Amino acid sequence: MDFSLSEDQRAIGEMANGLFRDNCSDEQMRDYDLAAKPFMDDVWQTCIETGLHALAIPEQFGGSGLGMTELFCVLEAQGASLAQVPIWQHQLAACCLAEFAGEAHQDLLGQAAAGELLFAVSLSALNSSQGIQLVASAAGDDYSVQGHVGAVPYAAQAQRLLVLAQSEEGPCLVLLDPAAEGVSLVEGTANNGVAAADVQCDKVHVAGTALLPLAAVEWLEQRIVAAVASLQLGVSAEQISRTAEYLKEREQFGRAIGTFQAVQMTMADCHIAVEALRSALYQLLYRLDAGLPSPSEALATQYLSCEAAHLVGHKTQHVHGGIGVDLTYPIHRFLYWSRHLSMVLGSASGSVERLGDWLANNDKLGWKYDLEENQITR
Repeated sequence: MDFSLSEDQRAIGEMANGLFRDNCSDEQMRDYDLAAKPFMDDVWQTCIETGLHALAIPEQFGGSGLGMTELFCVLEAQGASLAQVPIWQHQLAACCLAEFAGEAHQDLLGQAAAGELLFAVSLSALNSSQGIQLVASAAGDDYSVQGHVGAVPYAAQAQRLLVLAQSEEGPCLVLLDPAAEGVSLVEGTANNGVAAADVQCDKVHVAGTALLPLAAVEWLEQRIVAAVASLQLGVSAEQISRTAEYLKEREQFGRAIGTFQAVQMTMADCHIAVEALRSALYQLLYRLDAGLPSPSEALATQYLSCEAAHLVGHKTQHVHGGIGVDLTYPIHRFLYWSRHLSMVLGSASGSVERLGDWLANNDKLGWKYDLEENQITR
């Protein structure tokens, strides 16, 4: 099994890593916190100039037409630097729209690929105990949307929102204009500093093309899992790297605390959690790019991402001791991001429960059990 990235994929990752490292140093992150901006608009403009904002958008709409693996290379670098830019939200919303309603929204997709329009997306209602609280009712050939969606990232900064609604046929995705009549926003900030807003809809009229087919929900959810897990991999790996450097320098009882067996075992647990996530994520990325069904792979990756977020986040914070809770010291940001990303995916317990339900009704697991190798096409 070959887990290595291609030369082009490595080049994309190196470019993204350089871009984010140059713009997201600890000092720059402190300045960003004090400025209280909704996101790093200057970094986002640089992403647009370099084309990182449209890697996965199909070529026919002006994007690069690359796959989830290439997007992973960018998101892993973003996670390591904690860059506050809507890379996956923008691209996955555009890709979903292109996949299921591209002809009806060519103008919007062209603007998105050109960096002239920002998409926001949220599937948080799938993991909410309250369920989907937005309802789309038929009104002739169009629809009327009523209800609300909580904490949509970048909702106040985006020109279009792709959110979950309950229709007569089942959960579906609806494309909303946040400036449309009947739409109101209550702005706030997520615990990792990302701008978010509650979206309230009061009899909002949308065209029939604004509702995507039911299959779009599963299609988008699996790719969101891959995107968020890619970010988490970058966040967790950087947490471990920074903590290892700290453990070499911090001394107690006349020796570096990194030489203590208990600390070494703690960090070994963190490393194992990250590598378990990496292997599951690579398989999911491969299957998505190959156009293969990936329900169990997505759920397994979702579970391992939430597990790594909690385990690595808290253990690295713990071994930093008192300085770990000092907000002038940067390690706390990684814990905030880990907690936020795990909440985006729901929870480890919820993910493994869904995976258990899937396994109870399916007797095939893994790429080599559900089809012949020569049937795989990219």
